[in-house]
Amino acid sequence: MPGTKHQNSAVMILSRDAQAYRDLLRAEPGFDAPVHTCTEPEQAAAGYRGERVVLGEPGLIADIIDRLPGVEWVQSTWAGVTPLVRSRRRDYRLTGVKGIFGAPMTEYVLAYLLANEIRLVERLRAQQQGIWLDQASGRLAGRHIGIMGTGSIGRHMARVLTGLNARVRGLSRSGTHREPFHSVQSVDRLPAFLEGLDYLILTLPDTPETTGLLDASALSALPPHAVVINVGRGNAIDHDALVEALNQGRIGGAVLDVFEEEPLPAKSPLWTARNLKITAHVAALTSPAEMLPVFIDNHARFTRREPLRFEIDFDRGY
Repeated sequence: MPGTKHQNSAVMILSRDAQAYRDLLRAEPGFDAPVHTCTEPEQAAAGYRGERVVLGEPGLIADIIDRLPGVEWVQSTWAGVTPLVRSRRRDYRLTGVKGIFGAPMTEYVLAYLLANEIRLVERLRAQQQGIWLDQASGRLAGRHIGIMGTGSIGRHMARVLTGLNARVRGLSRSGTHREPFHSVQSVDRLPAFLEGLDYLILTLPDTPETTGLLDASALSALPPHAVVINVGRGNAIDHDALVEALNQGRIGGAVLDVFEEEPLPAKSPLWTARNLKITAHVAALTSPAEMLPVFIDNHARFTRREPLRFEIDFDRGY
């Protein structure tokens, strides 16, 4: 960024991808701020040089944020910032990332929606058994899909799904209508929102208000054929209630990419729940090349003492 002065905005990078971020910053025209890279929290704490700016993974930064006294701004490389929001220190500015996770999360969700409609697993099993399964596939057109969370990720999914002629409704705290959802309802209307859904997708952040939102009562409001897909945060679903609903056939299936404890413990009943598919928090991994423009723009704003984009409200958690 030619003409921008960065001398007073030295950066510590704390990420397992620290070298990739550093290489990209070095290649950025006009970016001349000193950069210090670390891949482990203790390495960062021991080598802290008074940097006011930290770029990195919230899970790593939260471990040592109290030992970085000069930090004024942290730029998360994750969509979620829960570890930092839950830490005691709040005397700095925290920014998240928007605009880069909608596409990969939508592709992940779409893969499972289509796999369910074409009965992919059933057809593969039939092939293995030499069975000619000629029953028709379903279509997403006309399906009723609910998305809990109408932020940038939820809206991206809604645009793609409405383009496939699905009927997409959204759920948010306020219930304020947002395009491209056909309708948006507030959280206090959750049972009505869930009624008649073929698919329920969760893209919610981890906040006290979202914890346990999809509990036994909410699950009972879904039709018995409904499939639940969670790519938001693991706190939003009562997993004990989900396992019971799946094993008793009260919902059609579920796909979980996020969990309250990761990696998921080997003893978790989720592993063997009926019609449940599990992935290891891979729906939208951060790409340094895609994430870095957000940081560069915010770094210039920070240097010029301008408002930062995607600033997090510590009380709300997003």
